[in-house]
Amino acid sequence: MSLPEITQTLLKAKKEKGLSFADLEKILGRDEVWIAAVFYRQASASEEEAKLLLEALELGPIYIKELTECPVKGLGPIVPTDPLIYRFYEIMQVYGFPIKDVIQEKFGDGIMSAIDFTLDIEKEADPKGDRVKIIMSGKFLPYKKW
Repeated sequence: MSLPEITQTLLKAKKEKGLSFADLEKILGRDEVWIAAVFYRQASASEEEAKLLLEALELGPIYIKELTECPVKGLGPIVPTDPLIYRFYEIMQVYGFPIKDVIQEKFGDGIMSAIDFTLDIEKEADPKGDRVKIIMSGKFLPYKKW
């Protein structure tokens, strides 16, 4: 997968500054996952957020316009090949319909919003090996009848 030039620039500056997404969360007052989504052009920043981010990374204002534009979202029409990203694809292949059925049993006919949505990633200590804990919270949107 080739990354957009802006993504490469942001990631390089972040690495050079020795910053983590959690560090940037403290500076911007936004969640680290959302900030990472801005880096990868899956989310757009406000002008103020873009300025704060670029100041933290010591990059010029030349990137403000690009960071505030509405992005084209998604990975494209291919099956992801990165092993970590592929696991999410695999999870949906195996558990997608079960998750859908359980959600619809609890809420009715509808979907979980990916717009009114938060995602948190936590590290959970476990004697058998640390675990990744992913917490997704999306507003339930019932399908309308007309």
